[in-house]
Amino acid sequence: MLIISHHPLTGIQLRNLICSLPPRPSSSKMERWVWAYFLFIAALMAASCIPSESAISKGSFEDNFSIMWSEEHFKTSEDGQIWYLSLDKETGCGFQTKQRYRFGWFSMKLKLVGGDSAGVVTAYYMCTENGAGPTRDELDFEFLGNRTGQPYLIQTNVYKNGTGGREMRHMLWFDPTEDFHTYSILWNNHQIVFFVDRVPIRVHKNNGEENNFFPNEKPMYLFSSIWNADDWATRGGLEKTDWKKAPFVSSYKDFSVDGCQWEDPYPACVSTTTKNWWDQYQAWHLSDSQKMDYAWVQRNLVIYDYCKDTERYPTLPVECSLSPWD
Repeated sequence: MLIISHHPLTGIQLRNLICSLPPRPSSSKMERWVWAYFLFIAALMAASCIPSESAISKGSFEDNFSIMWSEEHFKTSEDGQIWYLSLDKETGCGFQTKQRYRFGWFSMKLKLVGGDSAGVVTAYYMCTENGAGPTRDELDFEFLGNRTGQPYLIQTNVYKNGTGGREMRHMLWFDPTEDFHTYSILWNNHQIVFFVDRVPIRVHKNNGEENNFFPNEKPMYLFSSIWNADDWATRGGLEKTDWKKAPFVSSYKDFSVDGCQWEDPYPACVSTTTKNWWDQYQAWHLSDSQKMDYAWVQRNLVIYDYCKDTERYPTLPVECSLSPWD
């Protein structure tokens, strides 16, 4: 059976590709679809410089992670392939990688809390330390729950040396509670890109100079947690968590990492551009197909961008002048 991705542009691009293909002798419509589909996927993979899932090393939960708190709120499926974090009125739960990394590709599939999730935040992020230290570097995905029938919002943020305030918020083009979707971060010395189902939704560029906005010096762990944030997460704190609906459960699977594992005092892999695709020239910029996707996201899904908030920042931060298209 032919399965077409839920990617917001893939279907459009695929139909355009099919229409442009010359008919093959005695080919059926289905054969043309299959032919076009595989041509498209091959071209997309080559253009995006993102490895296929099979090319990325994986492992069990125990291989990669440690539970940070509330082990009784953590469960796995019978086969151990799906992990569940739960939140009730007493506490939430969280886990972190055993290893630190500096640069690479980091990916996880999540299915978020369904139904009435107001006040509930599922966080998936990278950070230099366990805790909100005053000099931490951090890359955040935060999924902000909502009342039944209202869309989830996804918030991203970037910290360097303890300074954040670089929030962006997006709507999603699907219901993240119905199925698993892939959330990924590409991090090298030139750019940080946040992906949803391999669609770039945010690009944070470096200017190649010493600065206070691009985290590139400290290794980071990867974390995830579920917690109560009804003082701010849903409509600025107006919508409170309905504990009658507890426990709230978020689900995880298929953690993938292709990155530079930190080794003291300084791992050699962070300075090479010959062995690691995520540190080669093609990964320093969006590909043409990624730019098309990114433009679609900017037109349709962005609901807050700190770089456009002139009331909050009368003088915009330096990084706001850096083009994500370069």
